[in-house]
Amino acid sequence: MTMKELIEKGLRDALQPSLLVVVDESHLHAGHAGAREGGETHYRLNVVADVFAGKSRVERHRLVNDAVKPAFERGLHALAIKANAPGE
Repeated sequence: MTMKELIEKGLRDALQPSLLVVVDESHLHAGHAGAREGGETHYRLNVVADVFAGKSRVERHRLVNDAVKPAFERGLHALAIKANAPGE
């Protein structure tokens, strides 16, 4: 399973999003901290899920980070997160 697939699975299982976009931006971070040969270290997420309704930005990011914990354990270095409730 690729890192992108692992991230997508974790987010789908935990958050049941109505929109999920996962973009590998590792190539933009070559030579920076956490980057490694072959990429799969830096991702940008756009997630829309009902579970985010009424939650602060910090709470939303915690939910996302908890959902992708296995990816961090496997070498994910950084996420840029856009997390919204439907209609936001």
